Amino acid sequence: MNIADVVSAACLLAGCTLSLIAAIGLVRFPDLFSRMHAGTKPQVLGLLLVLVGVGLRLRDWTDIGMLLAVAMFQLLTAPVAAHMIGRAAYQGGAVRQDTLLVDELTSALEADDPGQSGRT
Repeated sequence: MNIADVVSAACLLAGCTLSLIAAIGLVRFPDLFSRMHAGTKPQVLGLLLVLVGVGLRLRDWTDIGMLLAVAMFQLLTAPVAAHMIGRAAYQGGAVRQDTLLVDELTSALEADDPGQSGRT
């Protein structure tokens, strides 16, 4: 067993732990924004750690290229999807206003469409 195997095992274990924490957060957190945070940040980092661990074990350039493609797609799609879900939920009225410390979206929506209040 060499050092790359130990680092690979550590990355896999850390990535699986972060993904488990993200799953628990999705179930346990009370509101939409907390769940979005749990579904994106630790889950993406967990997946990247798993991909690094797998890449260290495989050591084939074809496989590493595929793992890099998966990592890039995850980094590009997870933040955009979370942003779109949060914005749609806000506009749909699914967000509790008392949980927001700062609400910059209402003024931005009113500036885009002065005839509407921004919320339905």
